[in-house]
Amino acid sequence: MRIALLADIHGNSAALDAVLTDIHAGGGVDAYWVLGDLVALGPDPIGVLARLTTLPNVRFIRGNTDRYVVTGDRPPPTLADAAADPKRLYALVEVAGTFAWTQGALTVGGWLGWLANLPLEFHEQLPDGTNVLCVHAAPGTDDGWGLPPTLSDEGLAAHLSPCQADLICVGHTHHFVDRRLGQWHLVNPGSLSNPPTAERRASYVLLKATVNGYSIEQRLVDYNRMAVIASLKQLRHPGAAFVIRLLGG
Repeated sequence: MRIALLADIHGNSAALDAVLTDIHAGGGVDAYWVLGDLVALGPDPIGVLARLTTLPNVRFIRGNTDRYVVTGDRPPPTLADAAADPKRLYALVEVAGTFAWTQGALTVGGWLGWLANLPLEFHEQLPDGTNVLCVHAAPGTDDGWGLPPTLSDEGLAAHLSPCQADLICVGHTHHFVDRRLGQWHLVNPGSLSNPPTAERRASYVLLKATVNGYSIEQRLVDYNRMAVIASLKQLRHPGAAFVIRLLGG
């Protein structure tokens, strides 16, 4: 059994296309698990959802940015933050414009209701009996600091101790993680769209599972980041400057 773990696509259909091509070239997979943050920030939220929802045996969870698009919740800074520090006003306006743009695109495209129905998490069991939890940030939440690779053993144990799963698959931090601690195995496939390191390739994970166990393989895929940057500019996307910085442009 081969499963592709995809996370933090952020409206970047060019990166998604490159990853799907890589998966196909490698012989395909039996299932796709998509770990949230599907649409917001990038130039093609509708294209991303159109591609993902046609995949065979695909399961989804929501990320915090998916929830922001649906509910109107927003990340910092708040109005109070900007009032206390006017230097943060630009960020406030940029965030508001970005999520409003994405919400408008999905509303016109008829996808907002679909996005609103994504679950917080799902559970699976691998052929060897390994219990799996898939959630965006950490068990029980799609937001917050998540589970970064720098988190101490004590801090990680505090997040995972209520969890009954053996394998916990998350996204949110955009960092690839393959870490074992006691009875737990934490895996983050990294970000398809916006890795936070000098490595700008799209990152995902292949999970290979049999009745005898499972293995994790990170895959890194090149794609045309300059085409994404050109699209952001052509669309006059309100978050273009921020996303272009993330893409290394």
